[in-house]
Amino acid sequence: MSATHEEGAGQRAVRVMVVDDHPMWRDAVARDLAEAGFDVVATAGDGPQAVRRAGAVTPDVLVLDLNLPGMPGVQVCKTLVGAQPALRVLVLSASGEHADVLEAVKSGATGYLMKSASTQELTDAVRRTAAGDAVFTPGLAGLVLGEYRRLASEPAPVASDEPKAPELTDRETEVLRLVAKGLSYKQIAERLVISHRTVQNHVQNTLGKLQLHNRVELVRYAIERGLDDA
Repeated sequence: MSATHEEGAGQRAVRVMVVDDHPMWRDAVARDLAEAGFDVVATAGDGPQAVRRAGAVTPDVLVLDLNLPGMPGVQVCKTLVGAQPALRVLVLSASGEHADVLEAVKSGATGYLMKSASTQELTDAVRRTAAGDAVFTPGLAGLVLGEYRRLASEPAPVASDEPKAPELTDRETEVLRLVAKGLSYKQIAERLVISHRTVQNHVQNTLGKLQLHNRVELVRYAIERGLDDA
């Protein structure tokens, strides 16, 4: 199934960059994504090269291996997400170790897929990542939600001159509560009987109001306020 049909008329293709130190694997992933209708704007084989090239081409989605020469994948992720808050990072790794998954999430990755995934699973994951969903290999989503809860239990530093928390609309709060429960944007849209695009807009508005950068920070904010139990 081609992504070009799903993008809709007049919309540009999702810009993707692939980072992996194995040339054959990297080229194969880039080719599969290009054939699925994505705009593969760059590839890189090591950490420093990934940071330089991503800074130059500003992809929408970074497909990132963790085991990279020169700079670990988690550091690449942290560096690029810090510089480009809108960037979505999908880790594509051979490791299913829980420590690796959690480290990737804490560094700013919005998804984690095992390299055993099929081409269709990969292209679907990239498409969903670009749309703002958190995509994880089955079995890892619960682990990550548990980590969100653990992070939320740690006291966050509070500045003495911190302004009053901004007001969210009822619908923004409702969407935030469902995000905190681990629902995908598609599931939220179905639950609230609104469009996927409307869910995205609510999330983006909420991120802006709360001055947060990504889904990880958003979920932590929601859990800290008990919205996941509401």
